[in-house]
Amino acid sequence: MVTVPDFSFEAEALAAGATFVAGVDEVGRGPIAGPVTAAAVRLDPGNIPEGLRDSKAMSQAARERLSEWLLTHAAVSVAHASVEEIDEINILRASHLAMERAVAGLGQGPDFALIDGNLLPRGLTIPARALVKGDARCQSIAAASIVAKVARDRIMVDLAQQFPGYGWERNAGYPTKAHLQALLDFGVTPVHRRSFKPIHNILYQGIYVTP
Repeated sequence: MVTVPDFSFEAEALAAGATFVAGVDEVGRGPIAGPVTAAAVRLDPGNIPEGLRDSKAMSQAARERLSEWLLTHAAVSVAHASVEEIDEINILRASHLAMERAVAGLGQGPDFALIDGNLLPRGLTIPARALVKGDARCQSIAAASIVAKVARDRIMVDLAQQFPGYGWERNAGYPTKAHLQALLDFGVTPVHRRSFKPIHNILYQGIYVTP
């Protein structure tokens, strides 16, 4: 049974005096290639679309449809942390950096953020609350998860055109069996995360790196 998120966490923050509550989520901690992407979304309480769910529980078509709706009808900001940043500061910190950038990118600065996960990004400059499994419980976080997922998937489709053979248009950079085999066949690309074990091991073995 799919859990349906609601607006109760946003309502609680608004009742406590907040005026601009943003839900924040990231996508892309697990892949071995590509950036990590975050989105921050402020929903209009009087105009919330039907069907908001954790993006992982939705079809691609449903995500695409809701993402377009949100970009038109909600305050939305999307941001990224690069492969180089992931390798330099680690994936957790990079995902938090992307979240911080997404919050900062909202045109009118929020005064409260609802963050998916159990840790708050240390660079946030506004009050915030961390919600474990927030994308399944909180509508604003669910909306952010949808926007971030669609945005990152599109990036990976574009990168698949530049680096064919790895299947990123299908696996979004996750370490599927086909992706791992492609690494052995074609080598490591500049957009693979060198700090991640499968890539590090291949580089240590001296397998060809795609220019």
